[in-house]
Amino acid sequence: MLFTTLNFLIFLAVVLSLFYLLPRPQRRYLLLAASLFFYMVWNAKFVVLILGLITIDYFAALWIVHKRGRQRRVALLVSLCANVGLLGYFKYTNFLRDTYFSVFHAGLPIQPLDIILPLGISFHTFQSISYVIDVYRGEQPAIKSYFDYALFVAFFPQLVAGPIVRAREFFADYFNWQPPTGEEWQRGFAMIVTGYVKKLIFADQFAMVADSYFNNPQAMPGLLPAWSASVAFALQIFFDFSGYTDIAIGVALLFGFHFPENFRRPYLSASVTEFWRRWHMTLSGWLRDYIYISLGGNRRGKIRTYANLMLTMLIGGLWHGANWNFVIWGGYQGAWLAIERIVYGRKEREGFERIPLAVLTFAITCIGWVFFRAKTFAAAAFVIGQMFSKTMGTSVLSTTQLLLILATLAIALAEEYKAVLTRLTESPLWLRTAATVVALLALELFTASEQSIPFVYFQF
Repeated sequence: MLFTTLNFLIFLAVVLSLFYLLPRPQRRYLLLAASLFFYMVWNAKFVVLILGLITIDYFAALWIVHKRGRQRRVALLVSLCANVGLLGYFKYTNFLRDTYFSVFHAGLPIQPLDIILPLGISFHTFQSISYVIDVYRGEQPAIKSYFDYALFVAFFPQLVAGPIVRAREFFADYFNWQPPTGEEWQRGFAMIVTGYVKKLIFADQFAMVADSYFNNPQAMPGLLPAWSASVAFALQIFFDFSGYTDIAIGVALLFGFHFPENFRRPYLSASVTEFWRRWHMTLSGWLRDYIYISLGGNRRGKIRTYANLMLTMLIGGLWHGANWNFVIWGGYQGAWLAIERIVYGRKEREGFERIPLAVLTFAITCIGWVFFRAKTFAAAAFVIGQMFSKTMGTSVLSTTQLLLILATLAIALAEEYKAVLTRLTESPLWLRTAATVVALLALELFTASEQSIPFVYFQF
């Protein structure tokens, strides 16, 4: 059930209506039933898997609270093994198997195992892991009600592709629930419409360009095709993923839940370090708190700090996909984080010096996206080679798409330095209504594709 389909809008309208018609004590059962239904629409049999993990983590957290010493560690280990083990099986079995045969039995034909990746497993396992670890660290009380914990994990707005919500963020609203204010209703609907605009007009427009090029990059050699296609994918993945999370945050707000921000104009970053403070912020925070800091962070000397940065980003790359290209992409990001720590330390860039650094950072990011998007390492190597070739070629971006890029840059700069969009949400009702009507009209006139294109992060 894609966010961008009529079925989802009908589903949302029904659930939202019932939510406010039911007495407050019954609403959690409605939301849990609706969330499990949302999950089962994709593949009903995997509801056993998510409920199994919910059960294991629920009792593991209670065991941690009521036991001491070794038994607490055993409960934590059981939870981690269940989540990481199932994620590893479904996501990495074929990858590890293929790698083994390519190294030790090169040339032997291999038939991939028929393993279907369960919906949202990368996201809900990270969400569950953070909860159990926080309980173990004493930073989060164990949730006493099974239904409450199940709703935290399965809540449908963020279930498929985040944002990764921490238990303390979710239950702060859940246990102290207040109905959305009039301003929050307006902001929620505005974020949903914004997410649709990002996905259907911008992301899908650039998706057609990126798909056409990366499906056969050898057919369009040259510097300009390679760079323009990489820019197209950079914009596709940003508008696609941030559009999804805008819709998720907006939908959650209509139910009275305040999800964390997940994107903050990342392509205006003046360093790769800053980029990761602005891009997929909930994942960046998760990797920092549960991987980087657990490895020792920056507390054990410079060399260990660089190694921790690299290992954290390698894990982040592998989390994105069972493919060596994702591992290379993660290593590429980690290497830049380490290089920047060596060269600049933690110095922040200010004023006009940000302009060339932002351009350089965007170029570095686009090169990295090639590994993320290309189907094979050979294809990625070819594209990157073309990005630095002497042959110019022809840009794959149309005049309309170039105008969209300029409009995107102008809006991002206006929001970064003048908070234009934020001010719009605080403007008079007539102006907000007019902006909504314009956005809906744009969706009707400029939707890039008549067919629903899946969100990029659904594959993870």
